[in-house]
Amino acid sequence: MSDFDLQETTLIKAKDRQNTQSIKWEKFPGDIIPMWVADMDFESPKPIIQALQERVSDGVFGYTKADDSLNQAIIDNAYKQYTWQIKSKDINYLPGLVCALHVAVRAFTKEDEGVIIPGPVYFHLTKAAQLANRTIHAIPMTLEENRWLPDMDAFAKACADSKSKLILLCNPHNPGGTVFNREELTKIHALAKQHDLTVVSDEIHCDLILDEGLKHIPFASLNEDAANRTVTLMAPSKTYNVAGLGLAYSVIQNLTLRNIFNLARSGIMPDPNLLAFNATKSAYTECQDWHQDLIKYLRKNRDLIYQKLSHTQCKISKIEATYLAWIDVSYLKLEDAEAYFLKAGVAISDGKQFGNSNFIRLNFGCSHQQLDQALTRLLKVL
Repeated sequence: MSDFDLQETTLIKAKDRQNTQSIKWEKFPGDIIPMWVADMDFESPKPIIQALQERVSDGVFGYTKADDSLNQAIIDNAYKQYTWQIKSKDINYLPGLVCALHVAVRAFTKEDEGVIIPGPVYFHLTKAAQLANRTIHAIPMTLEENRWLPDMDAFAKACADSKSKLILLCNPHNPGGTVFNREELTKIHALAKQHDLTVVSDEIHCDLILDEGLKHIPFASLNEDAANRTVTLMAPSKTYNVAGLGLAYSVIQNLTLRNIFNLARSGIMPDPNLLAFNATKSAYTECQDWHQDLIKYLRKNRDLIYQKLSHTQCKISKIEATYLAWIDVSYLKLEDAEAYFLKAGVAISDGKQFGNSNFIRLNFGCSHQQLDQALTRLLKVL
């Protein structure tokens, strides 16, 4: 009997998501285990479900705005989790983080101006610059003590380009799993300050820190100057598995930047739906126990991946955060990694979409049993 067959006390409940219109589960037909898109298979916390049920029972679904209690929940969470002091006026609600990335690139740069992006990285950061016809300075990230960090010499060179106006940062890093420490973030901030660059920081994975002893540091929390040049993007969606509700928020402490961003989104970006407001408030005020259990559960999954892949030629960096494993399969010399692993019965994310075709990304936000089954299939072709 597997250790994972033993009954464990946890608030984390994996769900059968087949035939539920799940994008993750319905993209690949047949006996394929979906381990691709960053969407967990866990039931959302009970308090969130109850908050939604109560709101639905009201029976009126007209135009709705966030109230002061939601703002306060976000403010309190920011201070409790990161010792970061923000104010209600700094917060703006968005229907999603991806659209905010696209708006931010258009808001803070002009066509042909430079956008600096350390990578490989979540592809929507790059796509936001590409679709806006901005010049991309792709900063290579390399392994240092088995952690993905940007090449700071290349970073400095890109920042010194007079056309560079914006840094797009992914913190914690997707897909690499790095939780950037204060020293690492401070080096980036020094360049941003020296060359007067705006920073847009995608921090959607901020509450998924797996390594004990590590803490997420919002880029804007470094110092007053960082706060004045940063647009922070956050959301409850990854942590509490509520992506389908559609809510993210920006924290912009500089009034000028806030006005520029809000003008750019005006008329093209709708407000979140009313149910998302209730879910977000519940997530930040009632779901601490569930969140703690989630981290423990994901940590076990991560450690299983470490254990299983240690017997292969694969290389895997430290997964300090997220439920995503960034796996080096370069020795296989694959032309189409997705097709190769689909033949083994597992859907992965091909590293080429993040900027490195020698890698695959594996989502382990699933039951222990499903992960074990997927790894068993993968091991046959690794």
